[in-house]
Amino acid sequence: MFISLQEPSLYTVKAILILDNDGDRLFAKYYDDTYPSVKEQKAFEKNIFNKTHRTDSEIALLEGLTVVYKSSIDLYFYVIGSSYENELMLMAVLNCLFDSLSQMLRKNVEKRALLENMEGLFLAVDEIVDGGVILESDPQQVVHRVLQSAKEQIKWSLLR
Repeated sequence: MFISLQEPSLYTVKAILILDNDGDRLFAKYYDDTYPSVKEQKAFEKNIFNKTHRTDSEIALLEGLTVVYKSSIDLYFYVIGSSYENELMLMAVLNCLFDSLSQMLRKNVEKRALLENMEGLFLAVDEIVDGGVILESDPQQVVHRVLQSAKEQIKWSLLR
């Protein structure tokens, strides 16, 4: 009997998605070429939404990918990895993102508040994952770094 082992890799996250309660994209960041075109990405997002929006579970296997997800009021958060990826690592990313946003939005994690604070979302995602590699899983650290980045941007805008 021959067992094939996957080569270890730091590139654990394939995508991070946030969809509204109609399945429309609010935020999407893909870290590889699994879905190279926007048309393929949107079709994948609709498929994920249709399979997950009515269930209470937190993990799904879809199109050969591991999908961990969470919903809040009118938002659906997804972290996607390959089929052999550790679900606990993906869930740590999802929880870090959700908890970071919850702190930044003062526990008001809903569509309107998120759309008004997209800059913070972009900074938080970049602090948590870079190129598919998980950098941080502590929401306190993420929020601290996002606030530091925001202060630096204000400082530079005042110097111009």
